[in-house]
Amino acid sequence: QVQLVESGGGLVQAGGSLRVSCAASGSIPSINVMHWYRQAPGTERELVANIASEGSTNYADSVKARFTISRDNAKNTVYLQMNTLKPEDTAVYYCKITFYSPSTRALSNYWGQGTQVTISS
Repeated sequence: QVQLVESGGGLVQAGGSLRVSCAASGSIPSINVMHWYRQAPGTERELVANIASEGSTNYADSVKARFTISRDNAKNTVYLQMNTLKPEDTAVYYCKITFYSPSTRALSNYWGQGTQVTISS
């Protein structure tokens, strides 16, 4: 069983910074991808950024140059440093981990419960 626990959300003013974290536990292969998604009310969940275990990253265009994703493989923890925050960044932020599962011969995905990030104007 794999569990993910996010932390670090909160309320900040526009232009401010915030860092959210996600710690994964359980049976996790060393090769995996960790993601941050977000979902604002009335919208679909969207990918913000992801990072593979070897360090390669991808970002949504809307957050490039403002957000930085990083990870600590020894702790199975992924971070999202968010700078120059805008009101439109307000959302529930979810982390997800993806890895190949030999038992099912398919990719497995596990989600965290989400953490609220609110940016005031």
